[in-house]
Amino acid sequence: MNQCQEPGHGEEQEEVTGLVCQEDHLKDGQMKEVTVGDQKVLLVRTRGQYSAVGSQCSHYNAPLVKGALVGDRVRCPFHGACFNVRTGDIEEYPGLDCLPSYKVKVEDGNVYVSINKKSLKLTKRVKEMCSLVPGIQHTIVLIGGGPASLVCAETLRQNCYQGRIIMVTKDTLPPFDKPKLSKAMNLDSSSILLRSSEFYQQYGIEVWTHKEVVSVNPTEKVVKLNDGILQHYDQLLISTGCRARPLSCPGWDLQGVKLLQSSEDAREIHNSSLGQKAVVIGASFIGMEVASFLSDKAASVAMVGTATYPYEQSLGPEIGKMTMQMLEEQNVKFHMNDRVTEIKGENGKVKAVVLNSGTVLEADVVIAGIGVIPNSDFLAGSEVELDSRKAVIVDKFMRTNMADIFSAGDVTSFPLAIRGDQRVNIGHWQMSQAQGRVAALNMLKKPTQIESVPFFWTVLLGKSIRYTGYGEGYTEIIFKGKVEERKFLAFYIKDEVVVAAASLMFDPAVARLAELMATGQILKKTQAQADDLSWLQM
Repeated sequence: MNQCQEPGHGEEQEEVTGLVCQEDHLKDGQMKEVTVGDQKVLLVRTRGQYSAVGSQCSHYNAPLVKGALVGDRVRCPFHGACFNVRTGDIEEYPGLDCLPSYKVKVEDGNVYVSINKKSLKLTKRVKEMCSLVPGIQHTIVLIGGGPASLVCAETLRQNCYQGRIIMVTKDTLPPFDKPKLSKAMNLDSSSILLRSSEFYQQYGIEVWTHKEVVSVNPTEKVVKLNDGILQHYDQLLISTGCRARPLSCPGWDLQGVKLLQSSEDAREIHNSSLGQKAVVIGASFIGMEVASFLSDKAASVAMVGTATYPYEQSLGPEIGKMTMQMLEEQNVKFHMNDRVTEIKGENGKVKAVVLNSGTVLEADVVIAGIGVIPNSDFLAGSEVELDSRKAVIVDKFMRTNMADIFSAGDVTSFPLAIRGDQRVNIGHWQMSQAQGRVAALNMLKKPTQIESVPFFWTVLLGKSIRYTGYGEGYTEIIFKGKVEERKFLAFYIKDEVVVAAASLMFDPAVARLAELMATGQILKKTQAQADDLSWLQM
């Protein structure tokens, strides 16, 4: 297995060396941001040894010194990516790249860090990969162009797979940063691409855009595309994700009624909402982010939700009420405990939304965020096993019930390690990437189980709520800090243990909890109840 390679250190004169601290400055389990040349470096001491890596998370450049250090791993405080502090290798997602790692020397009680001048400005590095070798008669087809497919492809190349890799996506773009679509809807499509076209060429990864697989034949090991092409595979990954659930009320098909699925959708929603009356249906994570983004761009924003508060089931009524107040302060009008019965139009274009309560909301644009449906219809007749929601059933190795067919990402129903292998369907970006990696390793006969701890974030008006674990079925929430002051840590309790946590302005608590869960620790309700949270620093 190819490991990440450190940048070559070269001759002494090609290095910049800095005295960064005294040897006794850091204790085991401590880290500090230092500067060498003009480069910020994360200096870490674990088990009596110093190591130095890049200081910024390779995902969105968050300062890792504010994260959680557990053993030889630092977890980003913002979105949960993890890096080995000795090698810089990425060990948990989101993000794709490793950190640069630097030479450390301890001499006469002083700690020195050396950086190769050529890599002085680099904040991340691509893991070493091989490419396609012509003549190798082996093909892996990846259905879907999301994070699971991309990480699967990269992991295959990182582990010296030299056969053909074909990624098939119905999107107009190669893999892109989809979580940004609901948070910043006016981004140029080129700015959200996860990899450049040159990257795919360099590593021999074929990306077929504008194409859709319409059927799978496991007996013949063939997939059929919407243009009639039949493509053979030796191994197959189903990572088609989910699609936005459409409205079913009268008027759902009027011009101006939108779903958010692609970068084109995001731009359309943004452009058609400027100075107009927007109605968002569904107080979901997507719906709330869209309402937040449009709050200072549309003439008015109305939100329709079926519960009393947004996120009432997932995060609880206290946090839901707080987020509602945040958006109300930006003039978003909420219509909760209500639902849409009809969308009225004029000349084929939306004009008003009629609610069950009798309220009529004027509307120029309507955006629905009412849940998702797994993209698995094309598997009809394939004998690939689906659950009652039409999600693809996999084991811990991301294998389906059919030989050489794997599945990863939002389309899967998989055993969640932290919940005793309870079968779940989780639509988190980070989990999709982790599953793509696990699928690739198992394709290569390197037995690896999915053990990642779910980590999720949502952004409202520039404030991030972070979440880790799996809270379904929780019976109690224990709060630290004050929700009404918008600075809190919430523990979700089920059967006397902490099954999940959420926070706002309480970093790096959720990142640390995720690491404790990842190491298999059971966190008891009594720990969450204690005034002393020093156990969180362990």
